Amino acid sequence: MSTNSSTILTPLATPMPGPGMGNATTFTLDNPTFCCYLFWSTVLVAKMLLMSLLTALQRFRYKLLGLIPLALRRKIFPNEEDLFFKNLEVKFDDPHVERVRRAHRNDMENILPYFIMSLIYISTNPSQAIACNLFRVASVARIVHTLVYAVYPVPQPSRILAFATMLCITFYMAAVVALRTLSFI
Repeated sequence: MSTNSSTILTPLATPMPGPGMGNATTFTLDNPTFCCYLFWSTVLVAKMLLMSLLTALQRFRYKLLGLIPLALRRKIFPNEEDLFFKNLEVKFDDPHVERVRRAHRNDMENILPYFIMSLIYISTNPSQAIACNLFRVASVARIVHTLVYAVYPVPQPSRILAFATMLCITFYMAAVVALRTLSFI
């Protein structure tokens, strides 16, 4: 007796019980919503990693360019062991470096909870169009936040609008999850 491979059901293709809840293929590359989440999460992780490089660039900003006279060049080091030359001092409060560090800390405080909430949101089997647009808008908002805060400072309300966009999206996803799971508690 021969079996047709298209009629064999695998455990990953069998839906889990529960109205409106995710199925066993929710966290696989077969789910376009999850793939969209993976792409935009990768963009945000790369952005966060680049923030470390931006901090280092701020420490050496004018030293690397070599366009500024030696006496005016910025050489900002936070630790004694980082000093290359004996005539330099440790400095903790450079405004350019601290601005980038604050932006990076803000990323960690907001992007990490967003990652977790987004995964939980995907498990509720949301509309693909809505979910993917939420992921796109949230990611672009965080990129804009970095640009207007750390790269080229722009007056308010630009930064608060970018910040609030991702925050509202995260709260929206939390509300959807709470409403869809309320009947199970």
